[in-house]
Amino acid sequence: MRILAVILMTSMLGACASGSYDLADLAPASALPSKGPRFGDNDPHEWTVRAPWTYGVHGTDVSKYQPDVDWAEARQSGISFVFIKATEGGDRVDEAFRRHWNGAKAAGIPRAAYHFFYFCRPAIEQARWFIANVPRDPSALPPVLDMEWNPFSPTCTIRPPAEKVRAEMRIFLDAIERHYGKRPIIYTSIDFFEDNGLWRFKGYPFWLRSVAGHPDDKYGGHPWVFWQYTGTGVVPGIEGNADINVFNGDTSAWQKWLEAQAG
Repeated sequence: MRILAVILMTSMLGACASGSYDLADLAPASALPSKGPRFGDNDPHEWTVRAPWTYGVHGTDVSKYQPDVDWAEARQSGISFVFIKATEGGDRVDEAFRRHWNGAKAAGIPRAAYHFFYFCRPAIEQARWFIANVPRDPSALPPVLDMEWNPFSPTCTIRPPAEKVRAEMRIFLDAIERHYGKRPIIYTSIDFFEDNGLWRFKGYPFWLRSVAGHPDDKYGGHPWVFWQYTGTGVVPGIEGNADINVFNGDTSAWQKWLEAQAG
């Protein structure tokens, strides 16, 4: 089954000339045996099967809470990609975005910008805000929409009905796909995915958070491209706890996926 998935992925990549290809339409494929990096963890989960380090390609995600990153050191340690917080709602820009955006590129690390969705602002306003603050860089990875509940927000703790959530998501996703020319990635957590029926979003690459179990088990086998497996990782070049993610494939599949995203 794993070999079949790789073959299918390769054939689809060859057929895609637009660069908008993603893995979301394929059955999730466990990584082939690999000697990927194994990062430390300040609060590790006891992985018994399909542990994160069996995946060959690892990355991180950062925001203002990681203000100073030595990107060259992070890359040397095995960081192969990074998701960088850019905007939130319709009037907030992460204060470290430009520094991380430029630093990761200078170090040769593929990077994507992400937007944290705010439920008290129309989706189209949020999409325009993201577009106004994130450069259209053909070398960048697809933009990311971060969808999760935020019960600790000082201004907006509402939880709209699932139909409303999905409708607003589609407005945002469509707007940024038209602007950047790449199918956006959806990031989410287990509870948000279940509460809002995000399995209905077919054809989108998913980045799934699951720090106490493999995403195939926690998300009912929903296809995924990236897996955030810890928020307490240890990454050289990043002070304090770091989020660490893996790509759902081996290094060869990763290179093909990167090529497909090139503008």
